[in-house]
Amino acid sequence: MGSAIDAVCLYHPAELPFFMPWEFSWTVFLATFVTFGWFWRGLRRLPAGERPSPWRIGSFVLGLAADYAVLQTHIDFLAQHMFFIHRAAHFVLLYPAPILIALSAPGPTIRAGMSDNLKPPLDALRKLLDFIHRPAIAPALFIGLIYFWLIPQIHTRAMLDGNLHDAMDWSIAISGLVFWSFILEQRAAPTSLRMRIVQISLVLLPQIVLGAVLWRSAADVYPIYAICGRIFALTALDDQHYGGLILALPSTVMSIVAVCILMKLMHRLQLSCVAERRAA
Repeated sequence: MGSAIDAVCLYHPAELPFFMPWEFSWTVFLATFVTFGWFWRGLRRLPAGERPSPWRIGSFVLGLAADYAVLQTHIDFLAQHMFFIHRAAHFVLLYPAPILIALSAPGPTIRAGMSDNLKPPLDALRKLLDFIHRPAIAPALFIGLIYFWLIPQIHTRAMLDGNLHDAMDWSIAISGLVFWSFILEQRAAPTSLRMRIVQISLVLLPQIVLGAVLWRSAADVYPIYAICGRIFALTALDDQHYGGLILALPSTVMSIVAVCILMKLMHRLQLSCVAERRAA
């Protein structure tokens, strides 16, 4: 038990710059920069009329950078020692980062930047995503993983096992990207967009409930952070209460933003339908 705790709760030299990874991961590094390389190469290959707009390019870069910052800077180190920072990190992986990437619609650009021999596996991945994007699956995966990784025994085990901890972070990041790429997909009928607003509510309400439970809790259900050693002067209950607030409140704000985006898209589609009728 002691060696496992030491492996996860190890303090690293304080003189390292904050933006440097405290525990370097080749998987995160390659996934980030290979994806960015394909995107950049795709921008150069696509005809001028097919390139994404500057705001979409910026949205993709910011979303990718947010994922990288959470997984490969000292934020990841702080998250090992404070529950509320861990909740904040997962919030970024579940909301701002995937929403920005989804709004950028980077698929065609990334595909244009890939080598031809990589496109068949990409087509297979797309079929898998089409299956996961079903209305009953994407929301269930999103909220199910949040609850699963916050089961106290599983959360503690994930904090003690480096491979399991990586699996937790990757599954959270992927579920966020899958869910928001489904919700914010812009080629949809108005009736489908209304259903997506309902689905946002369906994944938000369980988070509010869980956040409220953690906020009102009178017992420390995640003692692993005390074992690792909290780096800020907060009691265990204060740390847990703040984590509950982060689980509920920022998610609510981002959900409202997403609903506003969908309503704007619905309005645009309705105007387009009216214009087509008039033209006919």
